[in-house]
Amino acid sequence: MQKTKQTKTMNKHFQLINTIQHGDCINLMQEMPDECVDLIITDPPFAIDFKAKKHNYNRKQSKVLTGYKEIKGSDYQFFTSDWLSQATRVLKNSGSMYIFSGWNHLKELLIAIDECNLTTVNHLIWKYQFGVTTKRKYVTSHYHCLFVCKDDRKRYFQPYCRFSKHERTSNGGSAHYKDKEDVWEIKREYWHGDRKTPTKLPAEIIKKILDYSSKEEDLVFDPFLGSGQVAVVSKMNNRNYMGFEIVRGYYEFALERLNSGNYRLNETEEDADKIITSLFD
Repeated sequence: MQKTKQTKTMNKHFQLINTIQHGDCINLMQEMPDECVDLIITDPPFAIDFKAKKHNYNRKQSKVLTGYKEIKGSDYQFFTSDWLSQATRVLKNSGSMYIFSGWNHLKELLIAIDECNLTTVNHLIWKYQFGVTTKRKYVTSHYHCLFVCKDDRKRYFQPYCRFSKHERTSNGGSAHYKDKEDVWEIKREYWHGDRKTPTKLPAEIIKKILDYSSKEEDLVFDPFLGSGQVAVVSKMNNRNYMGFEIVRGYYEFALERLNSGNYRLNETEEDADKIITSLFD
């Protein structure tokens, strides 16, 4: 009976590869088999009472999709431990997980990582080009990214996938060394005039993670899919994908992007050519 149940779970899983689902990721992950995912890239809610349509995010409010689902700060430890334990279960021993976080509840994430017996490979910093203006404190203009794994001896990593061992930068330094430093200065993307969700990772960050920590046809998973960035960029780079999104409007937006084959839904042919060129350079 148990073997039959496992077979059905695995068959269902294979049917869902290269699809996304609408629903609560914790419930949906419980239906996935153990150790079925090669790479997880995710940007969960930060529990900061995020105001998605604030004017200081440099965008027209009418273009921002509504429905952002925030988590209460008092619930954050339980929430993080709950989803991370399921994500750990579905991750292969040879796989890796990249979790983006603000500073506000970083402590809870680090506690949950320890509870799940994950190994922290790197504590990366994503430095972006602007922060919200402040008067009584320093401007926050970075996010944390925890690069973790289940078995540090088995995890996949390609050290010279983007630059050869002897390739040099313009100032004569080691190109692969520079690219692998743990502070990443990568600009946020502005989709001026196009529909968008309130938050999204730049394609450049996702592409970099895919290069180092996955191979073509690996399965890349995002339990907090949002606009569909991880799935869209994975598909563009010949990876299989899966993702879950709890907000119906965001799920439909991500599905439309995947089905249309367009990175931005209102993009021109010139925009599309620039995006594809930047992702494959």
